[in-house]
Amino acid sequence: MNSKYNPHNKKRLQKNDVERVFDACDLCRVIRSHGEKIAFRYFVNGEIQEMRYDAFADLILQAAAAFDKLKLVDKRIVIIGDTSPEWLASYIAAIACGAVAVPMDKELALTEIEKFMASVDTAAVVYGKSFNDKFVTTIGSHSTVKYFIPIDADYGKDFNKKVLPFGELLELGQKALANGYVLPVHTDRDKLSEMLFTSGTTGTSKCVMLSQKNIYSVVTCAALETNFTKEDVVVSVLPVHHTYELACLQAELVLGITICINDSLRHVMRNFKTFQPTALVLVPLFVNTMYKKIWSEAEKSGRAGKLRTGQKLCAGLMHVGIDVRRKVFRQVIDAFGGRLTNIICGGARLDPKMIEGFESFGISIFEGFGITECAPLTAVTPYYARKYGSVGPAVNCCTIRIEGDGSKTDDGFEQGEIQIKGDNVMLGYYKNEEATREAFTDDGWFRTGDIGYMDADGYVYITGRLKSVIVLENGKNVFPEEIEEYLGGLEEINECVVVGRHSASGDEVVLTAVIYPDLTRFAPEATDAQITEELRKKINAINRTLPAFKQVRAVEIRRTEFEKTTSRKIKRHLVV
Repeated sequence: MNSKYNPHNKKRLQKNDVERVFDACDLCRVIRSHGEKIAFRYFVNGEIQEMRYDAFADLILQAAAAFDKLKLVDKRIVIIGDTSPEWLASYIAAIACGAVAVPMDKELALTEIEKFMASVDTAAVVYGKSFNDKFVTTIGSHSTVKYFIPIDADYGKDFNKKVLPFGELLELGQKALANGYVLPVHTDRDKLSEMLFTSGTTGTSKCVMLSQKNIYSVVTCAALETNFTKEDVVVSVLPVHHTYELACLQAELVLGITICINDSLRHVMRNFKTFQPTALVLVPLFVNTMYKKIWSEAEKSGRAGKLRTGQKLCAGLMHVGIDVRRKVFRQVIDAFGGRLTNIICGGARLDPKMIEGFESFGISIFEGFGITECAPLTAVTPYYARKYGSVGPAVNCCTIRIEGDGSKTDDGFEQGEIQIKGDNVMLGYYKNEEATREAFTDDGWFRTGDIGYMDADGYVYITGRLKSVIVLENGKNVFPEEIEEYLGGLEEINECVVVGRHSASGDEVVLTAVIYPDLTRFAPEATDAQITEELRKKINAINRTLPAFKQVRAVEIRRTEFEKTTSRKIKRHLVV
């Protein structure tokens, strides 16, 4: 289904004034050009602090000069911890000075962090306050790290000689600047500039190598091809080490957006009201949760009927060019701070019904598709020409093709693996030539591992993952993500994963829904068997709308959430 472009967004069509950014030094120049505008709003000890763009540019320059003074050019600098201006400044400074930035997941076990740091010969690590205690032993024992740089030092006066507090790092940078330091000119944009570990344990995780060409071709595309402008205010809620969030944050800096930093997932709705965002960057889990919360609150307050009537009324008026959604649904929009108009959603497949639902309230969702190995953006829905269910056409720094597997969609489009070629495609996996070879086709296209198709207009639709596909005994392929999308619409289901179980005889694959239910929708004394029976009735109604080979035949209940990555994706491989 195509959507009409929203009248309240027409002013955003002109983006000819967006700067093209070619490397980190270029980004620094653009950041400084925004001058006294507020770049960040964030919490320090419960109080909101602000940092201007020019001050942030100074922070980057001082950190870069200090890294150079410490002879860290061409060395690996790990950055880990909560999102903060200092974290982001350290990341940009490392790349700008000619070092290699290594963003790392703060939720990893310390033993994994130490192994990852050793595997890339880390020379320095910049870290947030939560690691002050964790790194006490690491400081004395880690063989490759010369400098431990705490953003918020609280070690007292007796510092280990390896510890260089961030404040002292900046002082070192200021002295280097006074002695004439300037950012280098990067003539080789294909040089290694960033290393990122894919999700997994130290045994299965791969280290993706990215160049400045990879990184900043994506940053420029994100700034150009999304519906954000310098007037926007964004609340950052996703993990900062993740390429998706990093690319979007840097694109927001290019545009001159004010970035507000969420201090806790527990406080996210409260912080929306505090910071009043106009735009958000989210993953589907957030979108699904927020949508269900809207309807849950409406049912509790007895407003669900009025909400549905309002949707029908607004839809009718939209057909004659009258848009009153933001007035009719003022209470819904106020829950997000009162100004939210646009959401960019990526990281996993999104149910098109979520887009329709939020659109009915006057909030537009635009999907994107990316993968770490492509820095990560590959496609995004044009803000002036959406198609519900599509992640859009390829962004202008790459090309997408479908490597057909012989199957076709109902509309006759060839289906197969989505493959990428362009400026955003990685250099390869660090010290893993075999995995690098396997990641590319013989003619040089990157294999995403995602299955989908492309329509006549070049819009890409994702139908599943190669690794998660369930092969039935009759040879038919079932993509569990599609079935999960249908089940996710049931209010009784919080989360679900569809898997293929072998029957008792072993000669049949049974599509099984493993469900974490919303227990508030069942009687407190309800047993698993009773909950399962109620869910079976709902699922059977969905089954009647599906082909026989796609129907869910078994239901399993769990009373705890599925384990997730820090980017809020369910770890499917742990569902056994």
